[in-house]
Amino acid sequence: MIRYSTRAKTLKLASVSLLAAGLAACAPSFKADVSRFQAELPAPAGESFAVVADDPALAGGLEFALYADEVEEEMTNLGYVQAASPEEASLLVRFDYEVDKGRERVRTTGRSDPFFHPWYGYRSRFYRRPIGYWGYGFHDPFFGGPEVRSYTVYTSGVEMKIDRAETGERLFEGKAQALSTSNRLQYLVPNLVDAMFTDFPGNSGETVRITIKPEETKIRTVKK
Repeated sequence: MIRYSTRAKTLKLASVSLLAAGLAACAPSFKADVSRFQAELPAPAGESFAVVADDPALAGGLEFALYADEVEEEMTNLGYVQAASPEEASLLVRFDYEVDKGRERVRTTGRSDPFFHPWYGYRSRFYRRPIGYWGYGFHDPFFGGPEVRSYTVYTSGVEMKIDRAETGERLFEGKAQALSTSNRLQYLVPNLVDAMFTDFPGNSGETVRITIKPEETKIRTVKK
C-alpha cells in the first residue's frame, strides 16, 4: 500500500509538471512596436535621474508609483543613479501609460477577413493621427470550424521622455504600443517598459518589433 501511494504521488507530480510546461510552451509571446528618437544621451557616470509623471493627473498616484518602479529599475541597470528627488536629479524621465476602451472585432474562421486590421484608424493621446498597419497576427487555436466569433481588442501604450533637468533640453523620446485581448495595466505596462528598454536607446527614428518570451512576461501586483 505504501509503495503504491508513493508511486501514485510521484506520477501525479510528474503529470502536473508536464502540464505546467505544456501551458508555458503554449503561452503567447508579448509583442510591442517601439519607436525611439534621441539626441546624444549622456553616459551614466555622474548622472542622476528621477521618474516623474508626464500627465499631471497621474502625479502622486500609487499606481503610477508602481510602474515608475519599473522604469527606475531599468535606468539603474543602465548605470544611472536614482536621485533622492526630482529637484536633485540631472535627468528627468517623464513617463506616461494608457490602455484604450477596446474595440469589438468579428472574425470568421476558414477565410481571411479583409476588414480586420486592429491598427486601422486608431487614435490615442500618444498618436494624434491614424497610424499604419501594424501586422499583428491574431491566431486563435480555439476557432475550430467555420464560425463567426467576436472578441475585444485593446491597444495599450507607454511613452517616455528624458530631459536635461537644468536646461529642459530633450534628449530622448520613446513610444511602445501593443495589441492584446487583455486590458490589465498591471500586466501590460511592465512588459511595455521591458520592450522600451530592450537594446536601449536603439537607433534614432527606427520603429522595431520587440518580442518578449512568455516566461519573461511580468505582472505587477498593487500592494494595498
